[in-house]
Parts: sequence; C-alpha cells; structure tokens
Amino acid sequence: MLNQEQNNTEIKYNHYGEKLFDANGNTILTDAERIDMIARLEDKYKEILDILRISTDDPNCTYTPRRIAKMYVNEIFGGRFSAPPDITFFPNRKKVDNLVISNGIQVMSICSHHWQPIAGTCTVGYIPNKSIIGISKISRIVEWFARRGQIQEELGEQIADYLENLIAPKALGVIISAKHYCMIARGVRGSEEDTIMTTSVMRGYMLDDINLRNEFVTLIGQKR
Repeated sequence: MLNQEQNNTEIKYNHYGEKLFDANGNTILTDAERIDMIARLEDKYKEILDILRISTDDPNCTYTPRRIAKMYVNEIFGGRFSAPPDITFFPNRKKVDNLVISNGIQVMSICSHHWQPIAGTCTVGYIPNKSIIGISKISRIVEWFARRGQIQEELGEQIADYLENLIAPKALGVIISAKHYCMIARGVRGSEEDTIMTTSVMRGYMLDDINLRNEFVTLIGQKR
C-alpha cells in the first residue's frame, strides 16, 4: 500500500497490474516481489545491452544485467522499496533550547531526469521540542530518502517534512550541497567537476528568526 509520501492522488498501474508511484516515493516490497523485480529487470537490461550491440560474450559484461538489476533494486533505489529506519527518541529532560546540528551527512542519490548520481553532503540542524532524536538516525533518514530517484530540491523538503512529523522541532534547517553528474557526465558546456548545487529548507524559528538562521549557517561553515 502506498504511504503518505505519494503526491499524486490518481493511482496508475503498469502492464503487470502493479501500482506506479513517484520516483521519490516509497512502497515496501516483500521478498518475493523483490526477487521478481530483479529477475524482470535483468531480462530488460539484457535487451538494453543487445540494443547497444554489447556482447555478453565479453567476460566483463556476462553478468552485467544481473549486477545492474540488483544494484537498482537493493541499493540505488533501496529507499523506494524499504521500510523507514527504526528511530530512537529521547525525552528533552533538560529542556535543551539551542541548536543541535548533524553536519557532513553523506548523500548519494540519483537524478530523476537522467539517472546520473547526485553526490554530496547534508546538514540537519534543529532546536528540540519535547523529544531529541538519536544522531545516527538522522543520517539514516537522509539515506532513506536519498536512495530514490530525486531532484535535490524535493529531497530536502522530504527530509524536513519527515523530521517535523517525527519530533515537531521548534526550529529545523536542512541544507544539501551536491555535485550533479547529469551535468558532469554529459559534458554540459561550462560545467566543471567542482560545480556544487546547494539547497536549503528552513522551518519554524529557523524560517522566522534571521539571527538564528545566521547562527546555523555560521556554525555549519566552521571547520570540523
């Protein structure tokens, strides 16, 4: 069953009779569904190699369709088909009312437009309300949303929405800086490998209080 991340209200189906959903959405696969998806993808990638006139007699490509199929289902698009990470909460006993920041979270995603990597880092900062979230769980949430077909702008919004629903922080900021290989690999004129795209999402006090926002940006700019 599609969860609340699904943006489109109209349900569409593929020719197998399976529900379709957005590239950056989520639905959980059973083990049987995962095995079946990999097998069908393997057949399609064999056809792609054939169209590209790549012989599977080449020892480097003999098992390439299988490798690609497993990689997309279990790794690159893993966040589309897996349950959300288990989250550990702690009570905000000391009534912490200052920024808690997790900096340098690795982002590895894939562009929905050209299926090329988006690679970079994410910073999440928040002021707790009643609950504090385990720091490793923030990284897992970022990875869960990143491991899908994405555009960077929506990735930040998804992470922010999810954290707001989980812990209702007083303030929240999500900043992502990443390279987009749809530019680098395709040789777009003027694009260089060190070109970085940065997006930010600010919620609560972080959106309304410019001094707090400046503090957040200053703190994440400090060398670790």
